[in-house]
Amino acid sequence: MKPFLSSLVLLLGLNSTPILAASGEAVFAGTCRSCHLMGIAGAPVIGDKRAWSSRIAKGVDGLLETVLAGKAPMPPLGGCIDCSKSDLRAAVQYMLDAVN
Repeated sequence: MKPFLSSLVLLLGLNSTPILAASGEAVFAGTCRSCHLMGIAGAPVIGDKRAWSSRIAKGVDGLLETVLAGKAPMPPLGGCIDCSKSDLRAAVQYMLDAVN
């Protein structure tokens, strides 16, 4: 591909490489971990069955809605302003999987 055309393709977002969603583990490590690793501000600690027991009943969709809206002191999107809904869903699933 000629340099001009290559630049145009990149500028217009016509690159054929798919944009991949971040893994739940990556989102957790990049954002969620700051509170959920040690239970900062009442966040349920990852892997703590007792802390997650009341939340598990909400399921992934219910918990995702909480993350999207935020719940004091957790900001909307869990503070991950660059995360897509699917990224956040993966992070929620990752934390739920850690309980099992």
